[in-house]
Amino acid sequence: MVAPKIAFIGTGHLASAIVRGLLTNGACAPADLAGTSKHGASAQKLAAETGLTFEPDLAKLLGGADTVVVAFKPQALAAADPRLADLTAGKLVISVLAGKRLTRLAQVFPRARNLVRFLPNTPAAIGAGITGWCAAAPLSPADRALVQSILDAMGAAVEVAEPHLDAITALGGSGPAFVFEFVAALRDGGLAAGLPPEIAKKFAAETVLGAARLLARTGTDPETLRTQVVSPNGTTAAGLQVMAARQFRETLRDTILAATRRAEELSRD
Repeated sequence: MVAPKIAFIGTGHLASAIVRGLLTNGACAPADLAGTSKHGASAQKLAAETGLTFEPDLAKLLGGADTVVVAFKPQALAAADPRLADLTAGKLVISVLAGKRLTRLAQVFPRARNLVRFLPNTPAAIGAGITGWCAAAPLSPADRALVQSILDAMGAAVEVAEPHLDAITALGGSGPAFVFEFVAALRDGGLAAGLPPEIAKKFAAETVLGAARLLARTGTDPETLRTQVVSPNGTTAAGLQVMAARQFRETLRDTILAATRRAEELSRD
């Protein structure tokens, strides 16, 4: 298929991840992508790094685009430029705004040919993300192919009913930050046990990477894989006892629930 012209309104970390994923996987050429940001700095930086076109004029940016990715901060939707209603007429609008539901998006982009919500995460930058998504109306074959090409460039994807997207925002969208915090904690544990900093960092990162790959490739549930590591009265058992005593699972459950509640709150702003 011919690559679409895609315009990004907002070029922060999430939009950058999408752009890099599209380019890395060959779904688009730099000339097919353009973007702007509130103050221009992030868009100019992304343009310099990727070849995307920086276009600060909103009318010019959207005039040549078939598809618009809305990627500014969710709280900014209330003050969005009123010209967007006309400038996005007939275009496919894809929103990555956490908590902003399709009914709210339809108020800002009432003449879009369709509205799609994406909830990707930052590993999309290397094609290793996972995205939950839904559309306001059934997608045309051409738009479904376009949406799928963008999703494929970012990694895995699951089409879901919109009510599930708040939880996906918490688990998939915020999840990498929680994983990075876990890796940092493993690293710090290694440091406390006497490892040199670079060795502790490498073992923490590679252990998590390898364990995640094993989990994904085998399809085995995590409890079974965990049990395979444990020897009675061994080192793993000693560590798991501390995690259980400190309510590790309950803490992570509450972490996801807190992020989900915040996503729900954003939808009411």
